[in-house]
Amino acid sequence: MSKNIFAIPGSLRAGSSNHSILKIIGDMIPGSINYQIYDGLSSIPPFDPGLDNDTPPQPITDLRNLITNADAIIICTPEYAYGVPGQLKNAIDWMVSSGSFSGKLTALITASTGGENAHTALLKILGAVDAVVPAEVTLLISYIRSKMNAEGMVTDKETAEGIRRVVNALQHYSGSSAPAE
Repeated sequence: MSKNIFAIPGSLRAGSSNHSILKIIGDMIPGSINYQIYDGLSSIPPFDPGLDNDTPPQPITDLRNLITNADAIIICTPEYAYGVPGQLKNAIDWMVSSGSFSGKLTALITASTGGENAHTALLKILGAVDAVVPAEVTLLISYIRSKMNAEGMVTDKETAEGIRRVVNALQHYSGSSAPAE
């Protein structure tokens, strides 16, 4: 049976650094693993507890199914105004009642100018939805634009190695590590 890894970019801009990193990761993933980058974040409606029932809006049902059916999740996101991008946070808010993230191995890469605030906040948010986020599948890449070329390739050796480390740890996670704090 093939493993499924589902990647969620925190940026809506198709050519973002975060999309580029997820594409790089896709090239690192063996062909025996199904790897999908989500492109529906912009279709997620604003969270409305009144609609969070047995028949939520279709984009929510679709996202919940994709997360539930994945063996692991990768979130790669920028930081906006010292925090989590609103559309990403909104999508995660829709997942709370479904338990889609519960017990799900989740990697977090924050790639931005700074990124510390979004990274810390997302670790807490992912903890609130019961995602499993071991330290070895987390990576903060500050000043990402200085570490990539115009074609979206990582040019910084340390950054490239960090991404490789996260991908390897995600593929070989045994469940023996404590979650990131």
